[in-house]
Amino acid sequence: MVKIKEINPRLGYILAGLAFMASFCFFLTLYPYHLLRREQLNLFVYDWDYIALNFNGIGWLSGLAGSFTEQFFRSRIPGPLCVALLLVANGAVTYRICRKFLDGRVSLVAAGLVFAWSFLRECGNLYQTRYTIATLGFLSLILLVLQFKTLSAKTLVAVPAFCFGVWALGAPCNSIYGKLWGVPQSDTERLFGLDTEVAAGNWDKVLKLSERDLYTPEASDCYNLAMAMTGRLGNNLFNHSQVGGPYYFLPFVSGEQNIYYNCLVGEMWYWLGDMTIAEQSAITCLQASPHHTGARFIERLARVNIITGQRAAAQKYLNLLDKTLFYRKWAKRMLDGNLTEEDSAWIEYARGNMVSSDRIHPADNPHTVLQALLEANPDNTPAREFLLCHDLLRYDLEQFFEDYDVCRIDARIYKEALIIWLGQNNVTSQEVIDEYGIDDSYRKRNEMFFRFPDNYRNTYWYYYLKALNESGQR
Repeated sequence: MVKIKEINPRLGYILAGLAFMASFCFFLTLYPYHLLRREQLNLFVYDWDYIALNFNGIGWLSGLAGSFTEQFFRSRIPGPLCVALLLVANGAVTYRICRKFLDGRVSLVAAGLVFAWSFLRECGNLYQTRYTIATLGFLSLILLVLQFKTLSAKTLVAVPAFCFGVWALGAPCNSIYGKLWGVPQSDTERLFGLDTEVAAGNWDKVLKLSERDLYTPEASDCYNLAMAMTGRLGNNLFNHSQVGGPYYFLPFVSGEQNIYYNCLVGEMWYWLGDMTIAEQSAITCLQASPHHTGARFIERLARVNIITGQRAAAQKYLNLLDKTLFYRKWAKRMLDGNLTEEDSAWIEYARGNMVSSDRIHPADNPHTVLQALLEANPDNTPAREFLLCHDLLRYDLEQFFEDYDVCRIDARIYKEALIIWLGQNNVTSQEVIDEYGIDDSYRKRNEMFFRFPDNYRNTYWYYYLKALNESGQR
């Protein structure tokens, strides 16, 4: 019989503690939006009928436990804490199993490998916590079987244990579990952060996350919206990449795109004031989320219907959120009409920007929708800035001049575009130039641009006169 070497029990506890702290700190500080995104696609309702309807059939227990756990990902500390505990539990149970056959050092290595594997799987973009729970469940069943002394007893228990595992946890190997291996992706985490902070209206955080340019249409959209909502888009549009140009600027909901894209589209139009597109986006995302639920989308639908005055529809969503752990307080307040000053402020702001008449939105022309928003509220500055920038990114200076002449927002890139338009139309009158606020500094910078264009990459001149040539569009 092979003699099993013993190790100091304290070593195992120390390593487990280090593994726990490492995973907890990682998801707390480096990957917080990854977990929050998972919570947004999940909904756990404290209602027996809802639970029975959504958690049944093969894998019901892992689905139930996973959904229950993921609701805590909404909070900064409990989310990483839950994940760290599950990962360490996987390693601990693996160690106990290996100790039945191997010495302490080898068992620790095996436990570390399982912990690392589970950790990397948790970093997957579309991974669900139910699969980590399923892994822990099957490992626990194996450990249970090994507690029996004789081979016949183990065999007798193993068959029903395996059947129970498949029924309650799901098949041990299934394509829905996702990839066998995952790696942290900092760029994806940053995109999730941008989307999350846009939904919350935390524009300073959006701009902070945008400091390192990701060169994607989604990152550009988030940056543009944050700048528009803070009244700075006209001065800073080209301080960030505009990937896709006019083709991705202010996109519409498309069922052919992924849930991330559609979710972001809805958020952009929600803040600009078009509740029709915002509602359409939330419904599309709801259909694409697990079990056709998602706390973020349910909440957005409730907010949209409150703004539009559809009380009955809003109450349907609020009643659902009233049975959750973390949305209950807000839903109860909305149901009872006990609005805070903050609640009243955002309802009043959103209603002031809303288009009152029903309309069918053109699938490829946000210009029409923006004009409708401005007809409803000429003081909707974010929509006004998006209208002007949409014209500029399409190189439509005639339309830009027509739209600009109504408002004349004092911003750098608009004046740079005006210089091009005035030159194209041979308008050289000093009186007209002064009327548009184009002083000598702009004319001097324009002269310097033609001498050293690469030094002025953040100008509309560079975009209009250089970027088109580089892309081969002209």
